[in-house]
Amino acid sequence: MRVAGIVGALLIGGLNVASSQVNISNADEPSLYSYCQRFQTLYTQIRVQSVTPDSARKEFSRIMNELQTRFRSSETYHQDSLQRDSLQRTGHYFTFPIRGYTTSAIGGTHGEGYRGTGFDLFDYNVRGSHPAQDIFIRDRNQDNVDDLTGKPVDILAMSSGLVLAIETAWKPGSEYRGGNWIWVYDPIMNGLFYYAHNSQVDVTPGQWVQTGQKIAEMGRSGFNAYKARSPTHLHLMYLQIQPDGLPLPLNTYTWLLKAKLSK
Repeated sequence: MRVAGIVGALLIGGLNVASSQVNISNADEPSLYSYCQRFQTLYTQIRVQSVTPDSARKEFSRIMNELQTRFRSSETYHQDSLQRDSLQRTGHYFTFPIRGYTTSAIGGTHGEGYRGTGFDLFDYNVRGSHPAQDIFIRDRNQDNVDDLTGKPVDILAMSSGLVLAIETAWKPGSEYRGGNWIWVYDPIMNGLFYYAHNSQVDVTPGQWVQTGQKIAEMGRSGFNAYKARSPTHLHLMYLQIQPDGLPLPLNTYTWLLKAKLSK
C-alpha cells in the first residue's frame, strides 16, 4: 500500500534500510536507536520488577510520545485518527503473520481467545488477561517444525515499523512468559505489535521492517508455551498508544481476517 511505502522516507535521523542501521543527521537529536535502548531497558526492568508500575508508566509514556513526535516532525509524515481508523479497516495494510497459513489457524472459532480486561503492561504480577490472538501451526510432536513441510514456520511482520526491542536469551526453565519476543513500533498506526514464543529471532533493535518481511521462526519459548499442554503457536498482541502515551490493547482479529496471505 502506498502509505506503507512512504514510511521508509520518514525517519528523521534516518534508517538506512539496506544496512538496517540507524544514522543521525542532527547531532542534537536522539537517535532512533536510543529509543530502542530505553524501551528495551524499561521492559526488562518491568519483567524483573526493578521499577515500580507508576515509574514504568511515566517512562513508557515519555518514550512513546517522544518517538511519535520524532516521526511526526517529518514534513512527509501525516496521520490522524481518521486515517488510522481507515487503515485498520483495510486488509491490504496488514500481512497475515504466519507464512503458509490462513485465518483457520487462529485459536478458537471467532477469535474468542482475546481477553483484554485486566491487562497491565507495567505490573508483572498482574495475571489473567490475554489481550492477544494465538495462531497455531501443525506440530503434533512439538519440535517447532511444520508436520507437513518438515520445515520451521516463518513469522512475518504484520505491518511495517521499527524494531524497538527483542529477547533472544530465553532458556527452558525460565519463568519469563513471553520467551523470545519482538516489539515493533508502527508509526502510521502509532502502535506496538508484540510477537512472542519464537524459537529464533531474525531482526535487531533499530531495524526497519517491511510488512510481510520474515522477522522470526515460530517456537515454543516462554514459561507456559514450553509446556507439553500448549500447542505450538504465535502470541500476537497489539497496543494502541493513547494521547497520554500509554498503551491500550486492541483485538487484532478483524485485521487478521482481512490480512494478505503469504505462501
